[in-house]
Amino acid sequence: MRYVLRRLGFYAIAFWVSITLNFMLPRLMPGDPVSRMLTQSGARLEPDQVEQLRRLFGLDQRPVVEQYVSYVASIFRGEMGVSISRFPTPVSEVISSQIGWTMLLGLTALVVAAVLGTVLGALAAWRRGSILDSALPPVLVFVGSFPYFWLAMGALYLFGVTLGWFPLRHAFDVGVVPEWSAPFAANVATHLVLPALTIVLVSVGGWMLGMRNAMIATTSEDYITMAEAKGLRRSRIMVRYAARNALLPSVTSFGMSLGFIVGGALLTEVVFAYPGVGYQLLASVQALDFPLMQGIFLTITAAVLIANFLVDLVYVRLDPRVRVA
Repeated sequence: MRYVLRRLGFYAIAFWVSITLNFMLPRLMPGDPVSRMLTQSGARLEPDQVEQLRRLFGLDQRPVVEQYVSYVASIFRGEMGVSISRFPTPVSEVISSQIGWTMLLGLTALVVAAVLGTVLGALAAWRRGSILDSALPPVLVFVGSFPYFWLAMGALYLFGVTLGWFPLRHAFDVGVVPEWSAPFAANVATHLVLPALTIVLVSVGGWMLGMRNAMIATTSEDYITMAEAKGLRRSRIMVRYAARNALLPSVTSFGMSLGFIVGGALLTEVVFAYPGVGYQLLASVQALDFPLMQGIFLTITAAVLIANFLVDLVYVRLDPRVRVA
Protein backbone atom coordinates (compact mmCIF):
# COMPACT_ATOMS: atom_id res chain seq x y z
CA MET A 1 0.00 0.00 0.00
CA ARG A 2 2.84 2.38 0.85
CA TYR A 3 4.43 1.68 -2.55
CA VAL A 4 1.16 2.50 -4.34
CA LEU A 5 0.72 5.75 -2.40
CA ARG A 6 4.31 6.74 -3.10
CA ARG A 7 3.86 6.16 -6.83
CA LEU A 8 0.53 7.99 -6.78
CA GLY A 9 2.20 11.01 -5.18
CA PHE A 10 4.93 10.94 -7.82
CA TYR A 11 2.37 10.93 -10.66
CA ALA A 12 0.38 13.72 -8.99
CA ILE A 13 3.50 15.91 -8.95
CA ALA A 14 4.25 14.98 -12.56
CA PHE A 15 0.70 15.94 -13.55
CA TRP A 16 1.02 19.32 -11.81
CA VAL A 17 4.30 19.97 -13.63
CA SER A 18 2.67 19.03 -16.94
CA ILE A 19 -0.20 21.44 -16.25
CA THR A 20 2.29 24.23 -15.55
CA LEU A 21 4.31 23.55 -18.70
CA ASN A 22 1.12 23.20 -20.69
CA PHE A 23 0.07 26.65 -19.49
CA MET A 24 3.40 28.35 -20.21
CA LEU A 25 4.57 26.88 -23.53
CA PRO A 26 1.77 28.17 -25.80
CA ARG A 27 2.21 31.66 -24.35
CA LEU A 28 5.87 31.62 -25.34
CA MET A 29 5.02 30.88 -28.98
CA PRO A 30 5.10 33.78 -31.44
CA GLY A 31 1.92 35.03 -33.10
CA ASP A 32 -1.50 36.27 -32.02
CA PRO A 33 -4.20 33.61 -32.58
CA VAL A 34 -7.11 36.02 -32.02
CA SER A 35 -5.86 38.50 -34.63
CA ARG A 36 -5.20 35.63 -37.01
CA MET A 37 -8.70 34.25 -36.52
CA LEU A 38 -10.24 37.66 -37.19
CA THR A 39 -8.06 38.15 -40.27
CA GLN A 40 -9.01 34.78 -41.73
CA SER A 41 -12.71 35.29 -41.07
CA GLY A 42 -12.72 38.93 -42.23
CA ALA A 43 -14.73 39.92 -39.15
CA ARG A 44 -14.61 43.49 -37.81
CA LEU A 45 -15.00 43.78 -34.06
CA GLU A 46 -14.81 46.59 -31.58
CA PRO A 47 -11.78 46.71 -29.25
CA ASP A 48 -13.88 45.65 -26.24
CA GLN A 49 -15.22 42.68 -28.21
CA VAL A 50 -11.67 41.65 -29.17
CA GLU A 51 -10.69 41.88 -25.51
CA GLN A 52 -13.62 39.66 -24.55
CA LEU A 53 -12.43 37.10 -27.10
CA ARG A 54 -8.93 37.20 -25.65
CA ARG A 55 -10.34 36.69 -22.16
CA LEU A 56 -12.50 33.80 -23.40
CA PHE A 57 -9.41 32.11 -24.84
CA GLY A 58 -7.30 32.90 -21.77
CA LEU A 59 -5.03 35.29 -23.71
CA ASP A 60 -6.01 38.60 -22.13
CA GLN A 61 -3.74 41.07 -20.33
CA ARG A 62 -4.37 39.80 -16.81
CA PRO A 63 -1.29 38.99 -14.68
CA VAL A 64 0.18 35.60 -15.54
CA VAL A 65 -0.32 34.33 -11.99
CA GLU A 66 -4.02 35.17 -12.13
CA GLN A 67 -4.32 33.46 -15.51
CA TYR A 68 -2.49 30.39 -14.15
CA VAL A 69 -4.79 30.06 -11.12
CA SER A 70 -7.84 30.44 -13.35
CA TYR A 71 -6.43 27.86 -15.79
CA VAL A 72 -5.73 25.26 -13.09
CA ALA A 73 -9.17 25.77 -11.57
CA SER A 74 -10.85 25.30 -14.94
CA ILE A 75 -8.86 22.10 -15.58
CA PHE A 76 -10.11 20.54 -12.34
CA ARG A 77 -13.64 21.55 -13.31
CA GLY A 78 -13.19 19.69 -16.58
CA GLU A 79 -13.21 22.89 -18.65
CA MET A 80 -10.49 23.33 -21.30
CA GLY A 81 -11.78 26.49 -22.93
CA VAL A 82 -13.16 27.17 -26.38
CA SER A 83 -11.41 26.17 -29.60
CA ILE A 84 -10.25 29.10 -31.74
CA SER A 85 -10.12 27.24 -35.05
CA ARG A 86 -13.54 25.63 -34.45
CA PHE A 87 -15.18 28.47 -32.57
CA PRO A 88 -17.47 28.32 -30.62
CA THR A 89 -17.05 24.56 -30.00
CA PRO A 90 -15.55 23.73 -26.56
CA VAL A 91 -12.16 22.03 -26.61
CA SER A 92 -13.53 19.05 -24.67
CA GLU A 93 -16.11 18.39 -27.40
CA VAL A 94 -13.48 18.61 -30.14
CA ILE A 95 -11.21 16.12 -28.36
CA SER A 96 -14.05 13.76 -27.46
CA SER A 97 -15.17 13.65 -31.09
CA GLN A 98 -11.66 12.64 -32.24
CA ILE A 99 -10.22 10.52 -29.46
CA GLY A 100 -12.43 7.51 -30.17
CA TRP A 101 -10.96 7.09 -33.66
CA THR A 102 -7.42 7.49 -32.32
CA MET A 103 -8.07 4.87 -29.64
CA LEU A 104 -9.51 2.50 -32.23
CA LEU A 105 -6.55 2.86 -34.57
CA GLY A 106 -3.83 2.94 -31.91
CA LEU A 107 -5.22 0.19 -29.70
CA THR A 108 -5.82 -2.15 -32.63
CA ALA A 109 -2.30 -1.64 -33.97
CA LEU A 110 -0.74 -1.88 -30.49
CA VAL A 111 -2.49 -5.13 -29.53
CA VAL A 112 -1.70 -6.78 -32.86
CA ALA A 113 1.96 -5.66 -32.81
CA ALA A 114 2.49 -6.52 -29.13
CA VAL A 115 0.88 -9.96 -29.27
CA LEU A 116 2.48 -10.91 -32.58
CA GLY A 117 5.92 -9.57 -31.64
CA THR A 118 5.84 -11.16 -28.18
CA VAL A 119 4.87 -14.58 -29.50
CA LEU A 120 7.46 -14.45 -32.28
CA GLY A 121 10.15 -13.25 -29.85
CA ALA A 122 9.41 -16.06 -27.38
CA LEU A 123 9.50 -18.71 -30.11
CA ALA A 124 12.70 -17.29 -31.62
CA ALA A 125 14.48 -17.28 -28.24
CA TRP A 126 13.28 -20.77 -27.36
CA ARG A 127 14.50 -22.10 -30.70
CA ARG A 128 17.74 -20.18 -31.01
CA GLY A 129 19.57 -20.66 -34.28
CA SER A 130 16.44 -21.63 -36.23
CA ILE A 131 15.25 -19.82 -39.33
CA LEU A 132 12.71 -17.94 -37.21
CA ASP A 133 15.50 -16.66 -34.97
CA SER A 134 18.12 -15.87 -37.61
CA ALA A 135 16.06 -14.55 -40.54
CA LEU A 136 12.93 -12.86 -39.22
CA PRO A 137 14.41 -10.31 -36.72
CA PRO A 138 16.69 -8.62 -39.31
CA VAL A 139 13.81 -8.40 -41.78
CA LEU A 140 11.46 -6.84 -39.22
CA VAL A 141 14.14 -4.43 -38.01
CA PHE A 142 14.80 -3.40 -41.61
CA VAL A 143 11.10 -2.76 -42.22
CA GLY A 144 10.82 -0.94 -38.89
CA SER A 145 13.62 1.43 -39.87
CA PHE A 146 11.36 3.09 -42.43
CA PRO A 147 9.39 6.14 -41.25
CA TYR A 148 5.66 5.79 -40.62
CA PHE A 149 4.71 8.20 -43.38
CA TRP A 150 6.89 6.42 -45.99
CA LEU A 151 5.23 3.05 -45.38
CA ALA A 152 1.85 4.77 -45.15
CA MET A 153 2.26 6.43 -48.53
CA GLY A 154 3.60 3.20 -50.06
CA ALA A 155 0.70 1.15 -48.70
CA LEU A 156 -1.78 3.81 -49.79
CA TYR A 157 -0.43 3.85 -53.34
CA LEU A 158 -0.12 0.07 -53.72
CA PHE A 159 -3.26 -1.21 -51.99
CA GLY A 160 -5.45 1.88 -52.36
CA VAL A 161 -4.63 3.55 -55.67
CA THR A 162 -3.13 0.73 -57.77
CA LEU A 163 -5.01 -2.35 -56.56
CA GLY A 164 -8.06 -0.58 -55.14
CA TRP A 165 -8.43 -3.07 -52.30
CA PHE A 166 -8.88 -0.51 -49.53
CA PRO A 167 -10.27 3.05 -49.20
CA LEU A 168 -7.93 6.01 -49.54
CA ARG A 169 -8.98 8.27 -46.69
CA HIS A 170 -11.07 8.98 -43.59
CA ALA A 171 -12.49 6.47 -41.08
CA PHE A 172 -15.62 5.57 -43.09
CA ASP A 173 -17.16 6.29 -46.46
CA VAL A 174 -18.56 9.74 -47.25
CA GLY A 175 -22.31 9.78 -46.79
CA VAL A 176 -22.36 6.88 -44.35
CA VAL A 177 -24.14 7.71 -41.10
CA PRO A 178 -22.27 6.44 -38.00
CA GLU A 179 -24.37 3.87 -36.14
CA TRP A 180 -24.02 0.69 -34.14
CA SER A 181 -24.53 -1.84 -36.93
CA ALA A 182 -22.61 -4.62 -38.67
CA PRO A 183 -22.44 -2.81 -42.07
CA PHE A 184 -20.99 0.33 -40.47
CA ALA A 185 -18.49 -1.72 -38.43
CA ALA A 186 -17.37 -3.50 -41.61
CA ASN A 187 -16.99 -0.16 -43.36
CA VAL A 188 -14.87 1.20 -40.50
CA ALA A 189 -12.76 -1.98 -40.50
CA THR A 190 -11.88 -1.61 -44.18
CA HIS A 191 -10.70 1.97 -43.56
CA LEU A 192 -8.73 0.79 -40.52
CA VAL A 193 -6.63 -1.90 -42.24
CA LEU A 194 -4.06 0.24 -44.05
CA PRO A 195 -3.22 2.78 -41.29
CA ALA A 196 -3.09 0.02 -38.66
CA LEU A 197 -0.95 -2.17 -40.92
CA THR A 198 1.69 0.54 -41.34
CA ILE A 199 1.95 1.02 -37.56
CA VAL A 200 2.19 -2.74 -36.97
CA LEU A 201 4.93 -3.17 -39.58
CA VAL A 202 7.04 -0.43 -38.02
CA SER A 203 6.63 -1.55 -34.38
CA VAL A 204 6.40 -5.36 -34.43
CA GLY A 205 10.17 -5.77 -34.83
CA GLY A 206 10.84 -3.89 -31.60
CA TRP A 207 8.38 -6.05 -29.68
CA MET A 208 9.97 -9.22 -31.08
CA LEU A 209 13.54 -8.20 -30.24
CA GLY A 210 12.56 -7.06 -26.75
CA MET A 211 10.83 -10.33 -25.94
CA ARG A 212 13.61 -12.38 -27.55
CA ASN A 213 16.32 -10.72 -25.46
CA ALA A 214 14.29 -11.06 -22.26
CA MET A 215 13.61 -14.73 -23.00
CA ILE A 216 17.29 -15.46 -23.64
CA ALA A 217 18.21 -13.91 -20.30
CA THR A 218 15.43 -15.82 -18.53
CA THR A 219 16.30 -19.23 -20.01
CA SER A 220 19.77 -18.99 -18.47
CA GLU A 221 18.33 -18.77 -14.94
CA ASP A 222 18.76 -21.61 -12.46
CA TYR A 223 15.05 -22.28 -12.07
CA ILE A 224 14.79 -23.07 -15.79
CA THR A 225 17.61 -25.61 -15.41
CA MET A 226 15.81 -27.06 -12.37
CA ALA A 227 12.55 -27.36 -14.31
CA GLU A 228 14.36 -29.18 -17.13
CA ALA A 229 16.06 -31.48 -14.62
CA LYS A 230 12.65 -32.41 -13.19
CA GLY A 231 11.60 -33.61 -16.63
CA LEU A 232 8.82 -31.07 -17.19
CA ARG A 233 7.49 -30.70 -20.72
CA ARG A 234 9.37 -28.11 -22.79
CA SER A 235 6.13 -26.37 -23.72
CA ARG A 236 5.24 -25.96 -20.06
CA ILE A 237 8.71 -24.64 -19.21
CA MET A 238 8.54 -22.12 -22.01
CA VAL A 239 5.05 -20.82 -21.18
CA ARG A 240 4.80 -21.15 -17.38
CA TYR A 241 8.39 -20.37 -16.39
CA ALA A 242 10.38 -18.61 -19.11
CA ALA A 243 7.79 -16.56 -20.99
CA ARG A 244 5.87 -15.54 -17.89
CA ASN A 245 8.93 -13.92 -16.29
CA ALA A 246 10.24 -12.53 -19.57
CA LEU A 247 6.94 -10.70 -20.06
CA LEU A 248 7.68 -8.18 -17.29
CA PRO A 249 9.62 -5.71 -19.50
CA SER A 250 6.95 -6.07 -22.19
CA VAL A 251 4.27 -5.12 -19.66
CA THR A 252 6.08 -1.86 -19.00
CA SER A 253 6.48 -1.18 -22.72
CA PHE A 254 2.82 -1.97 -23.32
CA GLY A 255 1.71 0.44 -20.62
CA MET A 256 3.82 3.30 -21.96
CA SER A 257 2.64 2.59 -25.51
CA LEU A 258 -0.94 2.50 -24.26
CA GLY A 259 -0.57 6.02 -22.89
CA PHE A 260 0.98 7.36 -26.07
CA ILE A 261 -1.89 5.92 -28.12
CA VAL A 262 -3.93 9.01 -27.21
CA GLY A 263 -1.42 11.14 -29.08
CA GLY A 264 -2.11 9.14 -32.19
CA ALA A 265 0.27 8.25 -34.97
CA LEU A 266 0.40 11.82 -36.24
CA LEU A 267 1.95 11.24 -39.66
CA THR A 268 -0.09 8.11 -40.31
CA GLU A 269 -3.32 9.95 -39.52
CA VAL A 270 -2.26 12.85 -41.76
CA VAL A 271 -1.44 10.56 -44.72
CA PHE A 272 -4.77 8.75 -44.47
CA ALA A 273 -6.72 11.84 -43.35
CA TYR A 274 -7.83 9.73 -40.39
CA PRO A 275 -9.92 11.90 -38.04
CA GLY A 276 -7.90 11.29 -34.87
CA VAL A 277 -6.29 13.41 -32.19
CA GLY A 278 -2.93 13.46 -33.99
CA TYR A 279 -4.51 14.88 -37.14
CA GLN A 280 -6.39 17.43 -35.04
CA LEU A 281 -3.19 18.41 -33.23
CA LEU A 282 -1.51 19.30 -36.52
CA ALA A 283 -4.52 21.40 -37.52
CA SER A 284 -4.51 23.22 -34.16
CA VAL A 285 -0.80 24.05 -34.47
CA GLN A 286 -1.28 25.41 -37.98
CA ALA A 287 -4.22 27.55 -36.79
CA LEU A 288 -2.42 28.73 -33.61
CA ASP A 289 -5.33 27.31 -31.63
CA PHE A 290 -3.76 27.59 -28.18
CA PRO A 291 -6.72 26.24 -26.15
CA LEU A 292 -7.04 23.16 -28.38
CA MET A 293 -3.28 22.55 -28.31
CA GLN A 294 -3.29 22.79 -24.54
CA GLY A 295 -6.26 20.43 -24.27
CA ILE A 296 -4.68 17.81 -26.54
CA PHE A 297 -1.29 18.00 -24.81
CA LEU A 298 -2.93 17.69 -21.41
CA THR A 299 -5.03 14.73 -22.55
CA ILE A 300 -1.94 12.95 -23.89
CA THR A 301 0.01 13.63 -20.69
CA ALA A 302 -2.83 12.43 -18.45
CA ALA A 303 -3.20 9.27 -20.53
CA VAL A 304 0.53 8.48 -20.25
CA LEU A 305 0.57 9.05 -16.49
CA ILE A 306 -2.57 6.98 -15.88
CA ALA A 307 -1.27 4.15 -18.07
CA ASN A 308 2.06 4.10 -16.23
CA PHE A 309 0.34 4.11 -12.84
CA LEU A 310 -1.78 1.13 -13.89
CA VAL A 311 1.39 -0.63 -15.10
CA ASP A 312 2.94 -0.06 -11.67
CA LEU A 313 -0.08 -1.75 -10.07
CA VAL A 314 0.16 -4.69 -12.49
CA TYR A 315 3.90 -4.93 -11.90
CA VAL A 316 3.36 -5.27 -8.16
CA ARG A 317 0.98 -8.12 -8.87
CA LEU A 318 3.36 -9.89 -11.26
CA ASP A 319 6.56 -9.28 -9.29
CA PRO A 320 6.04 -8.77 -5.52
CA ARG A 321 9.75 -7.89 -5.13
CA VAL A 322 8.90 -4.41 -6.47
CA ARG A 323 7.00 -3.59 -3.26
CA VAL A 324 10.20 -3.39 -1.21
CA ALA A 325 12.03 -1.28 -3.81
